Amino acid sequence: MLRAAFPPLAATLVLGAFAAGPAMGETDIRLYKIVTVKDEIIVGLTPAETARLGGEDAGAIAVGLSAPGGLTLWRFAVRKNAAGGLEYAPVHRVALLPHESLRVEPYKAALPVIAPQP
Repeated sequence: MLRAAFPPLAATLVLGAFAAGPAMGETDIRLYKIVTVKDEIIVGLTPAETARLGGEDAGAIAVGLSAPGGLTLWRFAVRKNAAGGLEYAPVHRVALLPHESLRVEPYKAALPVIAPQP
């Protein structure tokens, strides 16, 4: 009887693992793709930065860009972790300036996302 109950329980645990969290990385970092005519980069907002901008959508970044001096965010890129797996990690801070050809899109990472260290 225990063997018959185990497979549905295992399937529930596996499905629950994929449904939890904002991305597979289980962090509160919100990722966005910044697209220009020259290139595109992935940037992230910490919960504190999200609160300061007043929203979690791409429109909040657009509002932040319209402020004097633009907006400074973390740039994220794929790297290998100590175990050899891939993950999104913060690389450095980048400044975004408003431009008519700049587009902001929400980005859902298929890899774990590492939060920047203060």
